Amino acid sequence: MRDNVVRDLERARARTLHLTDLDDPTLLAQHDPLMSPLVWDLAHIGQQEELWLLRGGDPAAPGMLPPEVDLLYDAFKHKRADRPALPLLPPVEARAYDHEVRGRVLDLLERTSDDDLFTAGMVVQHEQQHDETMLATLQLRQGPPVLIGRRKLPEGRPVAGDRVFVPGGEFILGVDATSEPFSLDNERPAHRVDVPPFWIGRVPVTSRQWSEFIVDGGYRRRDLWSARGWAHRAEAGLERPMFWAADGTRRRFGVQEEVPPDEPVQHVCYFEAEAFAAWAGARLPTEAEWEKACAWDPVARARRAWPWGSAPPTADRANLGGDGLRPAPAGAYPGGASAYGAEQMIGDVWEWTSSDFTPWPGFTPMIYRRYSEPFFGGDYKVLRGGSWAVDPSTIRPSFRNWDHPIRRQIFTGVRLAWDAEGA
Repeated sequence: MRDNVVRDLERARARTLHLTDLDDPTLLAQHDPLMSPLVWDLAHIGQQEELWLLRGGDPAAPGMLPPEVDLLYDAFKHKRADRPALPLLPPVEARAYDHEVRGRVLDLLERTSDDDLFTAGMVVQHEQQHDETMLATLQLRQGPPVLIGRRKLPEGRPVAGDRVFVPGGEFILGVDATSEPFSLDNERPAHRVDVPPFWIGRVPVTSRQWSEFIVDGGYRRRDLWSARGWAHRAEAGLERPMFWAADGTRRRFGVQEEVPPDEPVQHVCYFEAEAFAAWAGARLPTEAEWEKACAWDPVARARRAWPWGSAPPTADRANLGGDGLRPAPAGAYPGGASAYGAEQMIGDVWEWTSSDFTPWPGFTPMIYRRYSEPFFGGDYKVLRGGSWAVDPSTIRPSFRNWDHPIRRQIFTGVRLAWDAEGA
């Protein structure tokens, strides 16, 4: 297990360095008030790695940075909008700091037993999550193109039917340490849940479908929106997904291009997803429904590690890792289908669910109490499945992401659901 963790740490760091291989003005600028300067993320990655692996999670323990500098990278003390004004480490010093922390961590892991590697796995996930955040920042950035080279993705294909049926009955929601040793506290514990029968979209909603929603007046029809959603739509002036232009083009990492009609739509907020579902005569799935459709094997009556089975993700099963720089077309991964026939449930786009972010029964906070606990009961909706920007080490069917329902700078999309009685 140690070798796998070390490999994942090194992969995460190579990705971080690739995404921050940019000029200093780009790293120091705040490209949107919602996001930190990239140089803050760069040093924060190292600071958290040092805190949890070298200082035992104790902020009061002596660290490699002066205390007043160390505090600059506490995400709870400094809002993103305020971070550009902080006396942050310049890029060259942030990289040197990360390098020194990593060297000491690798030495420590040589003396660490497999039973004590959970924290290192959490550090891997933390760095990869910030890499996805940095990709979102680079998408928001104005200026000439960046990240031009991208991996070719599989072609899409027509899919048979727009939905698949999931029978009612019990299944195991969530996981335990035995099945997912690097799962986080909000994914645990595994527990039985009885879910009524429902239908769920075979693939995520595409940009072609979203264009039809726009043409049909979806953003002007008050009847499709919740009260909060309509108020937000009016205040924010929403007319189409983020980064789309009225002429049918979109901006991707500085490149203006035609909107690919068969890609899963992305950069839509929860309120937009909710309105689209109403327009389509559908609804958003609950996260229990989503997880059952993704991971439950009704024949074996057991969870699968992945929708397709126990084998790890590969390039022919899911669009992960960020190298494609976009979602793959609908129908691109028939080999990644779940037991019920739902496709592209892992990767491509984070999928909004109708569920609020709350703890599972029996929730116990892990070593990092502030990871989940402060957010329970707040104004957060759960997203599932990961996106094209997520690393395979950071996603699984039980993984729960959450964000405010107005957010759409992240790589969010939609999968529809229907009550069985009305399907």
